[in-house]
Amino acid sequence: MVGISINETESFDRALRRFKKKYERSGVLKEYKKRTFFSKPSIKKRMKRAKAIRRMQRTVLEEMA
Repeated sequence: MVGISINETESFDRALRRFKKKYERSGVLKEYKKRTFFSKPSIKKRMKRAKAIRRMQRTVLEEMA
């Protein structure tokens, strides 16, 4: 459960922005989207492989810079 405590001097907009940031970082929305539909195991493997390739490319580019 994501929650924040609001100070008396804090504006509503600032508190809402803080809540949205915390909500995004917790991964609740990502987990919800992942569970809303069924994906075949072959698709999961393909996505996992693609994610690993992107991660490897990113590390290679960071090493070069």
